[in-house]
Amino acid sequence: MTASIQQRLCAQVEHCYQQAEAQLKQQFPRPEISFAMRGQAAGAAYLQINKLRFNLVLAKQNPTEFINQVVAHEVAHLLVWQLHGKVKPHGREWQRVMLGVFGLEPAVRHQFDVSAVKPQTFRYRCNCQEHQLTIRRHNKVVRGQAQYQCRLCRSPLQLS
Repeated sequence: MTASIQQRLCAQVEHCYQQAEAQLKQQFPRPEISFAMRGQAAGAAYLQINKLRFNLVLAKQNPTEFINQVVAHEVAHLLVWQLHGKVKPHGREWQRVMLGVFGLEPAVRHQFDVSAVKPQTFRYRCNCQEHQLTIRRHNKVVRGQAQYQCRLCRSPLQLS
């Protein structure tokens, strides 16, 4: 399953580039593709190094939407960088590529269920409420590298 979805994602990246080249009458260098994206983001485009990263967990759970939306979304970022340089990430230029080149609604965020990739949290309490700390912050507390306090009551957070 993993190899299959990776192949489909790579094929869709190539399809997007061919579509853009035909529409814009210009050649574009192909990006490096990585499947090491973690967390709740579906994908990322690294403009200066011409690299795309995709979240395989979310791709496996939502293959059709992922291939149709997320791949074009991230390729559009690289195309805009190569065409216009530094501009707003989801600005007019990016929206024009999404609509004009790919014929897709320029959605900024995905709507995938992220429960499978949601980070582990730890319950802490202060004098007024409960807080959820990420594993990174929890580990800093355990190692004695940090202590956190409530923004409302200013009391230190204690592990529940």
